[in-house]
Amino acid sequence: MNSSNSPNSEPTSLNPDANEPFVKISSELLITLLTPPFLGALLGGKAVSQMLQSMGQASEEVFRGDRLPVLNFPHSEED
Repeated sequence: MNSSNSPNSEPTSLNPDANEPFVKISSELLITLLTPPFLGALLGGKAVSQMLQSMGQASEEVFRGDRLPVLNFPHSEED
């Protein structure tokens, strides 16, 4: 009896690493490559947050009226 024809035998492959990925990348290399973009995104988000907060404070000052110019209207003389 041939063992390759039995229904319980696993199929044999010519390439034993056929199920393995083509390129193996270590986790340390992935962490090294992904750290700068992650830190850049964090710092960029913080900068955008601070910019939006300062813009909000500046617009609040305008709406409060402290920074608006004083308008001089001519007075009409009543006879």
